Amino acid sequence: MKIAVVGTGYVGLVSGTCFAETGNHVTCIDIDEKKVKKLASGTITIYEPGLEKIFIRNLNEKRLDFTTNLAEGIKDAQIIFLALPTPPGEDGSADLKYVLGVARELGKLLTDYKVIVDKSTVPVGTAEKVRNAIAEHYKGEFDVVSNPEFLREGVAVDDFMKPDRVVIGTTSERARKIMGELYAPYVRQGNPVIYMDEKSAELTKYAANSFLATKISFMNEIAQLCEKLGADVDMVRRGIGSDERIGKRFLFPGIGYGGSCFPKDVQALIKSSEQVQYDFKILKAVETVNENQKLHLLPKIKHYFNNQLKGKHFAIWGLAFKPNTDDIREAPALYIIKALLAEGATVTAFDPEAMNNVKQQIGNVIEYANDQYSTLNNADALIIATEWNEFRTPDFEVMVQKMKHKVIFDGRNLFEVKAMQDKGFYYESIGRPKM
Repeated sequence: MKIAVVGTGYVGLVSGTCFAETGNHVTCIDIDEKKVKKLASGTITIYEPGLEKIFIRNLNEKRLDFTTNLAEGIKDAQIIFLALPTPPGEDGSADLKYVLGVARELGKLLTDYKVIVDKSTVPVGTAEKVRNAIAEHYKGEFDVVSNPEFLREGVAVDDFMKPDRVVIGTTSERARKIMGELYAPYVRQGNPVIYMDEKSAELTKYAANSFLATKISFMNEIAQLCEKLGADVDMVRRGIGSDERIGKRFLFPGIGYGGSCFPKDVQALIKSSEQVQYDFKILKAVETVNENQKLHLLPKIKHYFNNQLKGKHFAIWGLAFKPNTDDIREAPALYIIKALLAEGATVTAFDPEAMNNVKQQIGNVIEYANDQYSTLNNADALIIATEWNEFRTPDFEVMVQKMKHKVIFDGRNLFEVKAMQDKGFYYESIGRPKM
């Protein structure tokens, strides 16, 4: 098939590349000329494991190309995906100006039947708004489909190529058939393609992310209770995770969720609920718990140093909101850094992929190390904010040599408590005894 993908952000680039990987011809369209030139020349603009290899392959085999010209990009496409930003507005609702702006432009350009697909995460009712925006200028036949993405940063290629499920929201048999043919190569193992109406598909995406955010925040509350009662959250997690009704995933406590999806989608679903006069109490609590959890380590740090952080120097391992990505949107590490600097402390940080993004956002208010051990020079304490694999089994002897004090505040529970006690560290983590 010939496909156009409007938007070359995270979702657009992963989707376009993976569609090309199964033999489709994909044209990706973006208004950012510098980005388009980079992509067209073979320079990938995001970090995602496994993506660069298939990106280069499909670029070389001319199944993947890039343009800034919307008319040129969609001319021969049977399907046009809208993978555009939907940032939160001041009131928390998803801003649809980019989606609807492109929809109006498409209305001026369409000359024959095409399937327009909302791939962006959008509020319930967006498909209808897109349909109306196109129809302002185009009176011919077309269909608008909701096809939410369920990509996890860090494993997005696998998620796309071998999806747990594909959700397609459409009431059109013609569009249903076309979308079914497109996704057939991705569900050969029998995972379902679930067809539903457009509004149900739109809500499915928000419901899925909000439920996962709820699991995380619930477990973070359990971790706080463990700290007060003297229980061990690792034991609790294993005890409840073995119940198949609950499951093992998304039960790891930490310093809160971040990224481009959970914070924005929880906020947007709360706002959508308010617009129909429904008070979504659980999600409001989830949002509050997560905001507080991002700074859960700070009282522990202040208590250890007798509320005197001025002049103290901290090492931070991890800046991305999760491992295997360079995404720093709503990353807990940034909240911790801001709080430490406000207390008069200094910070040196290391992250395998996210340091350039942090530099662009906060500049040189902190130091950036070349490796994880360089951060530790004369550090009063180490703070672990992201669970990158290379942080899991460090050389503790090197750490002891470099650090001023053997003190670790672990926001991701990377190490065993007893092992840290045996090594002589003062060690505080989330929901477990301090040593």
